[in-house]
Amino acid sequence: MLDTRDAIEFYHSLLDPRTAGESHDQLVAQQQRRGLYFGDRPLCTVLRPRFLHPKQYRSIQDSIRAIMPAFAKAHQAALADADFRYQFRLNEWEEELIHMDPGFPAPSPTARMDTFFDEKEGLWITEYNAETPAAIAYNDALTEVFLALPVIRQFEKRYDLRPLPARHSMLHTLIDCYRAWGGQEKPRIAILDWREVPTYSEFVLFHDYFESHGYECVIADPRDVTYDNGRLYAEGRPVHIIYKRVLISELEARGGRNHPVFRAVRDRAVCMVNPFQCKILHKKASLAVLSDEANAGLFNARERKAIAAHIPWTRLVTDRKTEVDGRPVDLMNHLAKHKNDYVLKPNDEYGGKGIVLGWEVDQAEWERGLRGALSEPSIVQKRVNLPKFPYASWVDGDVHIYDRMLDTNPYLWYGQYVAGCLTRLSTASLLNVTAGGGSTVPTFVVEKRNP
Repeated sequence: MLDTRDAIEFYHSLLDPRTAGESHDQLVAQQQRRGLYFGDRPLCTVLRPRFLHPKQYRSIQDSIRAIMPAFAKAHQAALADADFRYQFRLNEWEEELIHMDPGFPAPSPTARMDTFFDEKEGLWITEYNAETPAAIAYNDALTEVFLALPVIRQFEKRYDLRPLPARHSMLHTLIDCYRAWGGQEKPRIAILDWREVPTYSEFVLFHDYFESHGYECVIADPRDVTYDNGRLYAEGRPVHIIYKRVLISELEARGGRNHPVFRAVRDRAVCMVNPFQCKILHKKASLAVLSDEANAGLFNARERKAIAAHIPWTRLVTDRKTEVDGRPVDLMNHLAKHKNDYVLKPNDEYGGKGIVLGWEVDQAEWERGLRGALSEPSIVQKRVNLPKFPYASWVDGDVHIYDRMLDTNPYLWYGQYVAGCLTRLSTASLLNVTAGGGSTVPTFVVEKRNP
């Protein structure tokens, strides 16, 4: 079996009190120095990175590549057919925006798949973050921090470590989209989001990275940008590319559809990545569209095989008949009777908001969640097994090793290929830093050196 247990055991064996203490102190100091914090919490609280065998990483890449034609086909059908598109439950104002031509072909040039992966279970996609995939720069910076830890100095004498950087992919994607959009001059990039968000320190990392490669960059709050004479301005100077980190729904709610960004994009005065069309696949209902037997005829045999292998059973929560394991059921009655097998998710929230894990609530709370899901667009998804691996921490002057659940969140480019991976750890079932728990660790491809 292709696993990394020997590497994990060897790594932990190197964490004697002196090495562990020095590594912990250096990790803490470097996170403070580089701003690797989510709000006021350090991103990483453990002493070991995530290890993947080369063939495991290739398996993740191959799995994502296999499923992407089905997502692309669903997106194309949604743009062409309003009745089919209704399954995604777009808001009225989103219906208007998705028909704007972004100027380049990919609806989500930069994205992240949130999955659970291990050798036995394979890879299961639980969310498609097709709008604003975060933590790319955080991940790269944490990778640099870990490579310099004292424990790595000894570990690399036996094992080869391959980092999985992705900031360069973000820069390449922005420039590619800008050129396809029609941009000719060297672009000025605006990283767009509210100044008070807890991920602001990541914007600083991206700002410094872009400028180090010769691209002028500004971190812009949507409240401060203006649109005059056919140009979008931030800090008094024109912007050519918006690296959009602000959520479209928040921008619309706080600024309205007459906001300078909406007008500039509508007039083709600025190139925005990701574009408004990303909202179709970003809706959690996109997984239900692929999973629902009612849509099976849209996909060919290879796509249906990939869907069965990588998309957990997922449905929009509606009062309807459907199939579970090939058997017809009344959806709402079935869900009420089998709460331990399912999770409820709002169609368009983030950071774990509104998620109800059926196995962690009582029957009354589960049924309240089901009733609420009928009135607010939501999906229900079959529970998947959460892999666990041991991770070492430095607690009260000693090394403690605990099993932690982890997810596997590969970064996806142009809707085609995987490069880079975010890993989050938790002792709770909801693996989400925004939700208030867990830790982020860098991911390395690891292989034993030849003797």
